[in-house]
Amino acid sequence: MTNKIVKPFLKWAGGKTQLITEIEKSLPYEITNKKFTYIEPFVGSGAVLFWMLNNFQNLKKAVINDINEDLINTYKTIATRPKELISTLHILQNEFHGLEGKDEKKKEYYYSKRELYNTRKEEQSRQAALFIFLNRTCFNGLYRVNRKNEYNVPIGSYKRPTICDKGNIMAVSQALQKVEILCGDYVETLNYADNNTLFYFDPPYKPLSETSSFNSYAKDKFNDAEQIRLRDFCHKLDALNHTWILSNSDVKGKNDNFFDDLYSDFNIQRVDARRSINANPEKRGTLKELLITNQATSQEYVRAI
Repeated sequence: MTNKIVKPFLKWAGGKTQLITEIEKSLPYEITNKKFTYIEPFVGSGAVLFWMLNNFQNLKKAVINDINEDLINTYKTIATRPKELISTLHILQNEFHGLEGKDEKKKEYYYSKRELYNTRKEEQSRQAALFIFLNRTCFNGLYRVNRKNEYNVPIGSYKRPTICDKGNIMAVSQALQKVEILCGDYVETLNYADNNTLFYFDPPYKPLSETSSFNSYAKDKFNDAEQIRLRDFCHKLDALNHTWILSNSDVKGKNDNFFDDLYSDFNIQRVDARRSINANPEKRGTLKELLITNQATSQEYVRAI
């Protein structure tokens, strides 16, 4: 669908680049072997979206959604005003890099831009540029807000991060011309499904412990009740003969059968993933995550024949 390989324009906590191989194994053969619509109701950094756009010629239409208005504003800006965005990002990058070796000045610069971002009074392309700037310079690409919807992630330790990736932003802009961009509750995405649709859900993960929650992604938290509501939506999709794949944390490792019980009617797989966000580097490493689907995977299809 695009002339150039596109990649996520954000660093993103919980981004799915590392799970692409496992997600590919979970793709239902009968869906992707013919023209299909792809819907991603929790798009985040779009790692799976861009992989789908790069690799599936049968993908006729894509629909993305997210509850995060600032994120969706950035997608829409890249789709419609990429050159304005690049111009502002270029200025931000030059100014930030110009503070090399001046740590206090660099901190002052970062926190002044964070404060400006939280006013949300800048026009669309400048607000999007601030979103990308903070993402590329903050701690570990984390997006976190408080109950007032104020972004509160501290500065990261990157020396000269790439803030303005002109080539990729232009490639992403081209790719997004064939993508419907929505902002709202994920259930509304059902209105865009057709008779051969694949949904991929990457909701805020259920935390593995009380201290490991990084899902303050919007001012309203995605709690257990929301996880159950999402399961109910997946049941609805299944009844309508739509195909879906969902990823989430594997809390069973903590003696918790929450997801095993919740999705007991469906195909649950445990796959390896890497934990990259922890203040203590020794607590980063490989852990299990869940991939759940309501259809036979391509591997199961091959075994069946």
